[in-house]
Amino acid sequence: MLSIFRNLLKDEQGATAIEYGLIAALISVAAIVAFTAVGTNLSSMMENTANSMQ
Repeated sequence: MLSIFRNLLKDEQGATAIEYGLIAALISVAAIVAFTAVGTNLSSMMENTANSMQ
């Protein structure tokens, strides 16, 4: 029984999967923030262009 717990403590596959999941989540959040900022700037630029054409 004790050897089963030792094996569970030594097993790092689950920890690696969690780390990869956290990295993927961080990249996703950074991409969403970047796309939102670019979208806002692009929308503002298009609005200024449309107003200058009128």
